[in-house]
Amino acid sequence: MAAADDLLQPPGFGEFPPLVRLASNYNPLHTFDLAKGDQKHYQQQYADIYFLRLAMLKPAVKQVAEAAWEYFEIGGETVHQVERVLDVRQGELCWVMGTIYMDMPLKPNILDDISKDHWISAPPPRKKYRSAAGEDQIMLEDESGRLRLVGTILETVMLVTGCIVAVMGTENANGEFEVVDLKIADLPRQPQRWERDDSAALLSNGSNGKRKSGDTESRSSGGKTAIVSGLGIRGDEANSLTLDLLMEFLLGEACGTAEQQNSCAISRLIIAGNSLSEASPLPSADEISGRKSSKKYGYDASAYNPAPTAHLDNFLATLLPSIPVTLIPGNSDPANVSLPQQPIHPAMLPHSRAYSAVPGATESGWLDSATNPWEGDIDGWRFMGNGGQPLDDVFKYVDGNERLEMMENFLRWRCVAPTAPDTLWCYPFQDTDPFVLKDCPHVFFVGNQPKFEKTVIEGPTGQRVILLAIPVFRNTGEVILLDTNTLEVEVVRFDIFDNTEEEMLL
Repeated sequence: MAAADDLLQPPGFGEFPPLVRLASNYNPLHTFDLAKGDQKHYQQQYADIYFLRLAMLKPAVKQVAEAAWEYFEIGGETVHQVERVLDVRQGELCWVMGTIYMDMPLKPNILDDISKDHWISAPPPRKKYRSAAGEDQIMLEDESGRLRLVGTILETVMLVTGCIVAVMGTENANGEFEVVDLKIADLPRQPQRWERDDSAALLSNGSNGKRKSGDTESRSSGGKTAIVSGLGIRGDEANSLTLDLLMEFLLGEACGTAEQQNSCAISRLIIAGNSLSEASPLPSADEISGRKSSKKYGYDASAYNPAPTAHLDNFLATLLPSIPVTLIPGNSDPANVSLPQQPIHPAMLPHSRAYSAVPGATESGWLDSATNPWEGDIDGWRFMGNGGQPLDDVFKYVDGNERLEMMENFLRWRCVAPTAPDTLWCYPFQDTDPFVLKDCPHVFFVGNQPKFEKTVIEGPTGQRVILLAIPVFRNTGEVILLDTNTLEVEVVRFDIFDNTEEEMLL
């Protein structure tokens, strides 16, 4: 808040130094970019994604399992590895690796939906897939087949469809695998700060092993990164006041001198999904055929409202001359629904697209319309985040509401979207699974969550990751600031005073 002395004072005649915003060292990765044009098609089988994920994570899971169970004995019997699920034999103590599949009756099933031809409308989405009657089953599958898992240890660990695990135990008389212990890949290697930038600098400067002096000077002081999600722009006046407060804060036009100095320390803004509000439900075929078309400038004005997109474009165009922006699409934004969501097309943002990089450029512009999920380096730290769809889908698989624990398991499973493509739409990859983590990030954020949450987790080899659950700005008015020098997190909240209740009391 600005002090009264800063706002109520006579005009001065002294010189006021200009406010200079700190620069942002920004180096995005393009891990989730899809092929363009005819090279992108959907004729492949989705089952290949699970086989790719299993092949990519098997070596890491095997290394953890061998280190834990190499000389493990029960009743004088030493545990041994079985290569395939169907090679498990009854009564033998062994361990095997595979992909978890959750067989849940309440989970959406596309085959059941197709078989019900007489449905008038689709069923409402469920908050949880868990069955109160205990009908859920946990399966372990690989290329050979499936094996049902049972055991009390399964009640203490979080498992969802798509995560790769190693289980140790024995098969019982019912053909079920009694699990004694379970291992996952855990956190991958974490790059050092500036590692990727240093490698690029060494390659560009030749083989002398030295960096340019200007590179070190530009890294002397990093700024703060602002992360916000769920702007929910509707385009009407009732939705604009809180956005105006956020815009004035980021531009350094609000509050007093001290707050303006703090605003100048913000070197980048990340918008983590759902910049626009939810669209209206699609009309039925009867409604479309029964109403008159009122086209204007090439579109039907009764079916499409351009105001939210225009408002977002003006919001970005006002910010971009002062602060660079990374725009990540979300579930309600004008981008493809299936993950990874591709960048919002620049044609949707006619004013702010002037700040984007030209096609084919090696460096990003001040407006980086990115993918969802997204990862990149900011001031040397590896950031990774998404718009919230993977976490919201995993939330339906488990009993609890601890979203930070789910985020932690994403990293320890080494998969940022484990339930894709089972209950989360995604592209049918054939050659690799981009959702598998190659490097451990320093900061992992998920947008559009019910409330702000933060924790720090550590890995087996010294990895340290900050987990941030970014709240919906439209509901909370909160924006998260991360200091890239100290990695300290700050929450700034914008609220509008409403005296309606006081007037009613009077």
